[in-house]
Amino acid sequence: MTRKEIIGLILVPVAFIILAFLPSLPNSANLLSLAIPIAMFTVLATSWAIFSGPTHYISLATAAFYGVGAYTMATWLDVLPYPVILLIAAVIGAVFAAVVGFATLRLSGVYFVIFTLGLAEMTRQVFVWYQNNFGGTRGHYVFTDITEAQIYWQLLALGLLVYLVGWWIGRSRLGFAIRIIGADELVARHSGIHTARSKVLLFMVSGAFAAVVGVVMAPRFVYIEPAMAFNPQLSFLVAIMALLGGIHRLWGPLMGAIPFALVWEFIASNFPAQTILLMGIAFLVVVYYIPNGVAGVVEGWYHKLKAAGGEKHG
Repeated sequence: MTRKEIIGLILVPVAFIILAFLPSLPNSANLLSLAIPIAMFTVLATSWAIFSGPTHYISLATAAFYGVGAYTMATWLDVLPYPVILLIAAVIGAVFAAVVGFATLRLSGVYFVIFTLGLAEMTRQVFVWYQNNFGGTRGHYVFTDITEAQIYWQLLALGLLVYLVGWWIGRSRLGFAIRIIGADELVARHSGIHTARSKVLLFMVSGAFAAVVGVVMAPRFVYIEPAMAFNPQLSFLVAIMALLGGIHRLWGPLMGAIPFALVWEFIASNFPAQTILLMGIAFLVVVYYIPNGVAGVVEGWYHKLKAAGGEKHG
């Protein structure tokens, strides 16, 4: 373990502990209204980057897993304890991702992007069909005693967990295999790496976290219905934030989630009719002008400063 990794493993939990005191600050209600979506997008973007970063597969299926988690909460709230619902959602999200992964991860490039985009819409239509024919109503009410502060703390805990899981994967044999697959999948196959299984395992991690986030966020919206739970806009926002921050470093999505979430809150409040257009523009700007994300820009500056310092000493 390098010195940087040791420092990171110490500083990250400390930072999360400090952030946990936010609900005790004055005017915490307004702070939480911003902190909760930022924390949510941080978890989703980081879990998205765990899969899409090393594999270079751009997934737009986040809304599908998130919606499944939200409906798991709405369906089982009155039957099972909340911790059990969280566990069930994680398992459902992972299994769903495994089924989808084995069926689609042989695709690549734009074909995979298109399929994952359609997955959320297909899942939404399945839920609409089921509720119209068997459920009697299109949505579910989610009445709980869970407060905004508790939702925030759960998202913080998930943020810390997804960071630690990503760090562990990066140092594991799976992480090593995925990096080879991302560099050249054909070489990985000839090296004896089971490429399909490796990609599916990472996709399962991403799907499980997205489903659990859906459970955690469900009480905040009170009423869950398919158009909200499976909103494709969520998938695009998560991808944009992760790409903006940089998907080649575990802390990169955080650098994208915080500023973009704040800007998006402003856009959604002041320009609700132009959100889709502005989201598309943001996606193009990030892809074409910041291909390595904010993390890549910061690292570039760091290496330039380091080189300049070396030249002075030389």
